[in-house]
Amino acid sequence: MDKKQTKTETKKTDTEKLEFEKLNLEIVELKKQVDEFKNKYLRAIADYQNLEKRVGDERFELMKIANKAMLIKILPFLDNLEKAELFIKDPGLKISKDHFMQILKEAGLVEIEVLNKDYDPVTAEAVQLVPGKEEGKVVEVLRKGYMFEDKIIRVAQVKVSKKL
Repeated sequence: MDKKQTKTETKKTDTEKLEFEKLNLEIVELKKQVDEFKNKYLRAIADYQNLEKRVGDERFELMKIANKAMLIKILPFLDNLEKAELFIKDPGLKISKDHFMQILKEAGLVEIEVLNKDYDPVTAEAVQLVPGKEEGKVVEVLRKGYMFEDKIIRVAQVKVSKKL
């Protein structure tokens, strides 16, 4: 009886070992799957974060383009306000123009300073040459030039001196 019992116990142990090995293989396979899903999840999160950043950047760029287009349309109105200020000495007009200019500056508009500087064809358009003491100096600004986001949106129109 002892031999029979030992044989059954051996069969049980062999069967248990096989089951144990199967379970170990299954555990290893499941761990691989978990790692694979974890990597896919992390990649998906990274892709989503990159997409969010790209969409945010694109939205910001579109806003800058829209602001630039609006500023370009507003510049003739600003020119007219400045001309009116020359002829109409009204403190209310000056306050309104200064306030309007402050709003445009806060939006990113920057006036290009060219008066009494060397003529630069990148920032200014020479409309007239006038006799002067120095060669190539801007002596008068006929229409101001402006930049937005470090890019020229309108060059200044100027008179440039020509040495006699």
